[in-house]
Amino acid sequence: MGTGERINEAVLRLIRNALRERADPARAAGMQAYMKSSEPALGVRVPEVRKVVASAVAAAPFTSPEQLRATVLELWRTAGVREERYAAIDLTGGRLVAGDLQMLPVYEEIIRSGAWWDFADGVSGRLCGLLQAHRPEMSAVLRSWSRDPDFWIRRASITAQLKAKDATDAALLAEVIEANLADPEFFIRKAIGWALREYAKTAPAWVAAFVAAHASRMSPLSRREALRRIGQESPA
Repeated sequence: MGTGERINEAVLRLIRNALRERADPARAAGMQAYMKSSEPALGVRVPEVRKVVASAVAAAPFTSPEQLRATVLELWRTAGVREERYAAIDLTGGRLVAGDLQMLPVYEEIIRSGAWWDFADGVSGRLCGLLQAHRPEMSAVLRSWSRDPDFWIRRASITAQLKAKDATDAALLAEVIEANLADPEFFIRKAIGWALREYAKTAPAWVAAFVAAHASRMSPLSRREALRRIGQESPA
């Protein structure tokens, strides 16, 4: 996958050309500093990247889910600047692959090879969509991911239900968080707090009870974030 006639070469060309036309070197320097990354950037704002992608797809529509997947992987793997990777993630939002379980390996590659929060979090909503469409299969995947050696994959298992609201599988959320409570990694602790804070908008009593039950094992960071919206912060 990722080579040959299946790739939408027109979309790739339109995206790359449009991104470079919008390059802002001053903003690019600030972006690299903020992201703490050596990967080159053009300085194109995320909303502009989304507009570029939408325009390219409108001009050269995909003909099949397979072509879209191949094009995403080609753009991701050959990206010369960070914005091209953002564009690859944006392409995965196409209706042709909405709820398509065959996209899971694509998301996993993005998370593992991207190995940074913006890339991992960029596909969390896609994982949520897959979970809603394929609950038994994706529940098993997320349980497995919650114990993966790669902490970005573990973070993805925790943040996969950020947008689920009342469709959240609370038992699954608890399980993937409990598997990571002892992890000292900042990005895991932040993800735990973030996931609980989001679910607190729907089920504040559940979140408060979960935090109380795991207070001795939960980091102060996770606890503060989890309780931020329900007024029960405990001291650090």
